[in-house]
Amino acid sequence: MKTIELNHPLIEHKLTILRDRNTGTKEFRELISEIAMFLCYEAMKDAKLEQTEIETPLEKMKTGKLNEDNYAFVPILRAGTGMLDGVINVIPNAKIGHIGMYRNEKTFEPVNYYFKVPKDIDKREVIILDPMLATGGSAIDAIEAIKKKGVKKIKFLSIIAAPEGIKKVEEKHPDVQIYCAHIDDQLNENKYIVPGLGDAGDRIFGTR
Repeated sequence: MKTIELNHPLIEHKLTILRDRNTGTKEFRELISEIAMFLCYEAMKDAKLEQTEIETPLEKMKTGKLNEDNYAFVPILRAGTGMLDGVINVIPNAKIGHIGMYRNEKTFEPVNYYFKVPKDIDKREVIILDPMLATGGSAIDAIEAIKKKGVKKIKFLSIIAAPEGIKKVEEKHPDVQIYCAHIDDQLNENKYIVPGLGDAGDRIFGTR
């Protein structure tokens, strides 16, 4: 599946503020959440609706309704939690799991330290959240961990993605659709996305 990149003037505007090194923690958090909401809307374009009958103030009608019990959000700790508020606004009753990873600064490989998901996650469509898709290592590990639980449909949402990371995920997991707000130029020698926005986790939690 080809990665879907949001292409909209308002998204670019918000990304400009997000990238600015002078943007404070409060505004940074709010923008991460807001862009995540837009990403979730895009990712739900193929959602299946169940037919139901309701009564408006004027008459009865048949219409479609989303079964929110069919979905789960799984942020990659810690930065992925910054996207949760935004996506929960879209699907409030989705269940939530967590995958804990950090980057080994010498090898640049992800180190897994936590995994907790709903018991019936195999019956749900899973949307993995991580603001930065850089080398693709964390994304691939997270997808593999979710697949081991029997999940058949997985989507991956990120704010900023590097071409190198996209390529690796698409090669390893061609069945997983990636959605991102912007595809940046490349990774630098330290495997950070450039121009990027810095360390998303540090900026979300004010630890930079």
